[in-house]
Amino acid sequence: MGICRMWTVQEAKAKLSEVLERARAGEAQVIGARDPCVVVSMDEYERLKRRQAEPHLGKWLVENLRGLGEIELPSRADDRPVPFVDWSDEDFRA
Repeated sequence: MGICRMWTVQEAKAKLSEVLERARAGEAQVIGARDPCVVVSMDEYERLKRRQAEPHLGKWLVENLRGLGEIELPSRADDRPVPFVDWSDEDFRA
């Protein structure tokens, strides 16, 4: 997404073709100050709609792990062990 341009309603009415051209070029166009609206290209709108429909990990965790009970968290003390101290780069090379 490119640079966002802000327009007053009057400017947007007078230059609607430019507003649409910029939106199609990937620049979000914000119209109005008090209750602004955004004009984006159809491609960007469809991308955002697809992304909205994708499963959200946080939502899935809340919905599916609700009945597991309490989770015991490790101590946050300064002297706690570092769990990855024994790992080396060689462990991850395939």
